[in-house]
Amino acid sequence: MHEPASPYPSSFDLDALRANHPDLAGFDDTALIAHFRRTGHTEGRRAFRIGDRDAFVALVGADARALEIGPFQMPMLSGPNVRYFDVLDRDGLVDRATSLGLDTARIPEQIHVVSPIGDLGVVTERFDAVLSSHCIEHQPDLVRHLRQVADLLAEGGRYFVLVPDQRYCFDHFLPPSPTAAVVEAHLEARTRHTKRAVIEHRAHTAHNDAGRHWAGDHGDPGENRTARLRAAIDELDHAGDAYIDVHAWQFTPDSFATVLADLADLGLNPFDLERLYPTTSNHFEFWAILRKR
Repeated sequence: MHEPASPYPSSFDLDALRANHPDLAGFDDTALIAHFRRTGHTEGRRAFRIGDRDAFVALVGADARALEIGPFQMPMLSGPNVRYFDVLDRDGLVDRATSLGLDTARIPEQIHVVSPIGDLGVVTERFDAVLSSHCIEHQPDLVRHLRQVADLLAEGGRYFVLVPDQRYCFDHFLPPSPTAAVVEAHLEARTRHTKRAVIEHRAHTAHNDAGRHWAGDHGDPGENRTARLRAAIDELDHAGDAYIDVHAWQFTPDSFATVLADLADLGLNPFDLERLYPTTSNHFEFWAILRKR
């Protein structure tokens, strides 16, 4: 549970654990650590002072020059120092949100940089911080993505990421992605998702209710399986070379840390994992702060 020195809240704070969970108030430090290792982490106990995703996003800092990747209709950052990057311009985002029945009121007035293929290489500004929410798992080549983000950051800049936890979202029935698969995608310079990823995403995913997953109700993995497989195959047949957006990667907090460490050892990751805030009970995402070396 050792963490590097950082200006950001610890991800394992005994006083925060007690404050967040009054039933643990009487535990001394030794007993509390033992309890957390034994059962607390699997129960999703919150052992840090950040109360919610908005509080995590606030760590970026109001004065930071920041880029948000993929704000769509729910940007996390705002203010004069914020820039937005997306695959569609504002009109395109409005049209897409409308077609999906989503509220368009919060779509940014300006998307400062647009790349239909999500190429961050077209961004010319430099930033103190980059933030993405449920974006990193969509990257066909994760290594390329990390390197492109690092190129946008000043020395010591941070990449703030919100990542769905495979165990508590629709990825539940898919295994965590191994480092080997991430490296393979990079060696292939992948710019499109594999057919396997599309089929898995369409046919082998679960419901997306975090509370049900935490309660052990993951749904029926075989429900409409054949029909979903056929629909996925038909989608691939009709797509041609068009980009189909699905999850390329599935992560848990532990597997995410392992993949990043492996990539760093291979010289493929320009970031240190400065903070990792695990998924807490009845939620379906974890948060991480990556510091550019």
